Amino acid sequence: MTVWALTVLGLCALIAADFFIGRKPHDVSIKEAGIWTIVWIVLAVLFGIGLLIAGETQASGEFFAGFITEKSLSVDNLFVFILIMAKFSVPSHLQQRVLLFGVLIALVLRAIFIAAGAAVIANFSWVFYIFGAFLIYTAWKLIQEARADEEEEDWEENRLLKSIEKKFGVSDRYEGTKLFIQKNGKKIMTPLMVVMLAIGTTDVLFAMDSIPAIFGLTQDPYIVFTANAFALMGLRQLYFLIGGLLKKLVHLSYGLSVILGFIGVKLVLHALHENGVHVPEISIPVSLGVICGVLIVTTITSLMANKKQSEREAAESAEATESGKDDAQKDSIQA
Repeated sequence: MTVWALTVLGLCALIAADFFIGRKPHDVSIKEAGIWTIVWIVLAVLFGIGLLIAGETQASGEFFAGFITEKSLSVDNLFVFILIMAKFSVPSHLQQRVLLFGVLIALVLRAIFIAAGAAVIANFSWVFYIFGAFLIYTAWKLIQEARADEEEEDWEENRLLKSIEKKFGVSDRYEGTKLFIQKNGKKIMTPLMVVMLAIGTTDVLFAMDSIPAIFGLTQDPYIVFTANAFALMGLRQLYFLIGGLLKKLVHLSYGLSVILGFIGVKLVLHALHENGVHVPEISIPVSLGVICGVLIVTTITSLMANKKQSEREAAESAEATESGKDDAQKDSIQA
């Protein structure tokens, strides 16, 4: 309990520092986002090394595997955040406030899900089969979505959000950082509040994917929570740092599907082992190697695909320009 209390206090102090540093709405520069992204990653690495120095070798390996997995899933979630921001035309100087709220909500939801997941796992070992099957299904769904090449504009508000908007009413413009305003004697929401609710409700869906994934790597609630916390706390800065680069990671969904499918198989093997079936179990070093390897390959293939696409577009543009010149020359001769 002492370790838990100190960890939570430390994380709260970091969140408070992050909030007060960026409390004034402003456009976040690439330099600012880059510095803070590095700071959060360094803090996560130091935490993992601290576990290793404390003699918790297995916990350290589990933390790094969990952190990398959750960070990867968080990067994929940034796609949805970008869609929500665009859908509601959030001013650039208010986006960091929305993201800070989203991160806080995600931390609270994950803490609840982690506590519930740990309690269920402690009493019902068969839940590993459900987690494993869910992850394998999610992996297949990701592949299907990637192959369908769905357009970004497909994001729509869910029924809960629409009902809240209908009940409380929404103002027609942003009012700074205000969440509610008085209009005609009635308290109504501002668009900023609607965006925060949209981020919060999607956080629930994100948690449903990430929590089974992290429990597939470790059943230690402390490692599960800290890996999630460190992965999420740098998400706001990462949004501004690589927001424009996310579209270049065209194979990210395939990579994440492989990772989730791999962890799903690992969970099923673990469940069989717990039930006395003699099957091989996948170790943490192997898991860490597979996760890192898949992400590296995904990044390389994405960059190669983007390069080929750029070259193809440049060739088509040059061909169109040349064709236009030929047509103009013919018209000139005829004239």
